[in-house]
Amino acid sequence: MGVPTLSGQAVTLLCGLLTLYVFWTITTYAKLRQFRGPLWTGISNWPHSLAMLRSNCHEWYAEVSKKHGPIARVAPRVLITSSPEVWMHVNNKPGYKRSDWYYRAVRIEYRKDNVFSQTDNAEHERRRKQMAPGYSGRENTHLEGSVDERLQDFLNLIRSKYVSSDRQVVPMDLAKKVQYFTLDVISSVGLGTAFGMLQSDQDVDNYLQSSEEGLAIGNTALAMGFTWITQAPFIGRFVAPSPKDNNGFGKMMAACFRLVDERAASSTDERSDMLASFMRHGLKGDELRTEALEQIIAGSDTTAGAIRGTLLHIMTNPRVYFKLQREVDDAVRDGRAPSTGEGLITAAQAKQLPYLQAVIREALRLWPPVANIFSRDVPAEGDTLVLDGESIFLPGGTCIGYSAYAMHRSEEIYGKDAKAFRPERWLESDPATLAVMVRTNDLIFGHGKFQCLGKAVAQIEIGKTVFELLRNFDLALISPTRPWEARNYLGLFAISNMWVQVMERTPGSP
Repeated sequence: MGVPTLSGQAVTLLCGLLTLYVFWTITTYAKLRQFRGPLWTGISNWPHSLAMLRSNCHEWYAEVSKKHGPIARVAPRVLITSSPEVWMHVNNKPGYKRSDWYYRAVRIEYRKDNVFSQTDNAEHERRRKQMAPGYSGRENTHLEGSVDERLQDFLNLIRSKYVSSDRQVVPMDLAKKVQYFTLDVISSVGLGTAFGMLQSDQDVDNYLQSSEEGLAIGNTALAMGFTWITQAPFIGRFVAPSPKDNNGFGKMMAACFRLVDERAASSTDERSDMLASFMRHGLKGDELRTEALEQIIAGSDTTAGAIRGTLLHIMTNPRVYFKLQREVDDAVRDGRAPSTGEGLITAAQAKQLPYLQAVIREALRLWPPVANIFSRDVPAEGDTLVLDGESIFLPGGTCIGYSAYAMHRSEEIYGKDAKAFRPERWLESDPATLAVMVRTNDLIFGHGKFQCLGKAVAQIEIGKTVFELLRNFDLALISPTRPWEARNYLGLFAISNMWVQVMERTPGSP
């Protein structure tokens, strides 16, 4: 029996394909040859993919930036920057757009974009204008009141079930309870009805579990280059979550859509919340449902991450803990915050507490609640920018993202102890240095036309929650050597097992 051989035509075809691949690889490498990066990143996506699969790509980006400079290469067509000036330039200049390869992966529904996943600049700007009034609070007059109601639910839950004593420790997973709080807040201010996670003290419909599983799957698909499957004709419909599902994320979608449809169909509902504002500004049907769903996810996961990160840094720094708690007690004693039993601190009052605001800024700096590349496509004609007095050309057909860890831990911006948690840096810096620090720190919430719409809501939640927890309780980690489990999926942190013991305290007590 003879050995099978390839025909001459097949050999010619294979050689032609190989030649085309080699030519594409060489030309792609050449486009960004002036930018350094880890081995193989000029010709392969695998180093980048492996970092995503390890769920710590934010740390890898920081290592790459430290070794290879403020603009470095992480994939054949992909750059990252740790320079705030470069990142602000990219987000301000017309012509740059969100990269499809990343933002298609963060779509929630099959082939439906929301304000976060939208890569068309004109459509994105149109949608932002429709939604901005609702997020800002101008048309949501009960926003802070809704936050207060859910925060009181949070405090009541802790006090009724999770207060420890000298005789017994009652463990509480702070990561989970904080997410219950942020989900109930965003459903209240966004949909007019809380999901009820705090009052039931459970993951309603297994939303959190399925959401984390969905993020993990999405992260793996992006790393492996399989994202296209979720958006492919016919196939994608069976892969993406659906409101027809009986549990998990799909069931949460169904609940959200039901609330949206009920509100849209009611001509007598006079509530003034985000949903009402969205409808007043022209959102309806699928657009309204999609944006309502997106705000639930984006508004809960990111804020929960910020609160958890802030509390972790406070709990692991006794000097900061006692100093902040003293400011809390002094504010209550001096009448700069309501007395215990007379209500919660207002957002305006929280903003007037300098050490509280310094602690929050410092915690967000060290633990950005969203940490991914957020890649932007360079304009087709390319772009020239200036970095450290040198002109640098970014060619068209490539994209650039940013390294949150490298930028927000920069010794050049924050000093030699930039990796340490020291809130005092925000109170002692000279005006020029402080201005640079603040401008860089604000990039945590995005910049320009890509700034986070929920920034104001998140700041209200973080300030109030940290103040009231420290006013009412003493918190301590049960496992200081392993305070939590944190995994980066698509830039969002899935945090679990943040076990703490909570002790009731009298304000002013040591």
